[in-house]
Amino acid sequence: MGLEDITKKAQEFLGDNKVQEALKSEKAEDLSDKLLDGVAGAVNKITGDKFDEQVEGARTAADKAVGTE
Repeated sequence: MGLEDITKKAQEFLGDNKVQEALKSEKAEDLSDKLLDGVAGAVNKITGDKFDEQVEGARTAADKAVGTE
């Protein structure tokens, strides 16, 4: 299976209505917030907060894509 096949399968998976409903659930929101906070915190710690604004922007954009808020 090549990259093109994997990309097509991922698009099909993410396009499924049940998957979209799950991604927009309150549970997904809670889990994604914890994950995104952890990743953002780790990146800021490693970089000494040098890219804090960029990290927060990426975190906010990712948060909008998953969950209810």
